[in-house]
Amino acid sequence: MAIRCAHENSNEIGVFASLTNAYCLTGVAGSENFYSVFESELIDHIPVIHSTIAGCRFVGRTTVGNRRGLLVPSTATDLELGHLRNSLPDAVVVQRVEERLSALGNVVACNDHVALVHPDIDRETEDIIADVLGVEVFRQTVAGQALVGSYSKFTNQGGMVHPRTTVEDIEELSSLLQIPLVAGTVNRGSDVLGGGMVVNDWSAFVGLDTTSTEISVIESIFQVGTAKQNSSNIVQNMRSSLIDQLS
Repeated sequence: MAIRCAHENSNEIGVFASLTNAYCLTGVAGSENFYSVFESELIDHIPVIHSTIAGCRFVGRTTVGNRRGLLVPSTATDLELGHLRNSLPDAVVVQRVEERLSALGNVVACNDHVALVHPDIDRETEDIIADVLGVEVFRQTVAGQALVGSYSKFTNQGGMVHPRTTVEDIEELSSLLQIPLVAGTVNRGSDVLGGGMVVNDWSAFVGLDTTSTEISVIESIFQVGTAKQNSSNIVQNMRSSLIDQLS
């Protein structure tokens, strides 16, 4: 089940939260509402951690991670780094990265096996991503956009890319990542997927403006909630309605 939520008045929840299969980070907010939405859904499975990076709450865009590790920008303070290391599971490696493109969440998209990165990212950063996160790294663009972390979102089950991505590009990315991909939107037509939602292998959180159609696509491709059972039925129904239209 994909859950709608908002950070104070913002639907861009992917800016203020980061979710993997091993942990969840949420930015410090004026009220506890945002944190408690994640906590109620995830606390039985993974830790949900209040955090800041360089004193700022937009932890979703400045950090990138998977179940093996978490990368933070060089602007993160020693205190913040210590807090993350103490709060995260022991198996998760926390590493600071000296990178010019410091909004790591915007320039890197990854799951537990593969990472897509901005074409201009430093060679050293590419090596750190491969080592700490234990992934294969590919320099790539999505629909001509270099900010792969902003315009694509994928887990080990499936992924979503910018709505203007061509069929050829989707097929190429899909074979690269070895998961099914679909072009789509969030928050009633927003193409900034990284900002509009956070997902892992069993749960999804989307901005408050996200329509029910967008949610059904998200649940289907990421195989979360009821869609796990229904995904084959949805595809079957879509196929039959298409065939009806064409015949």
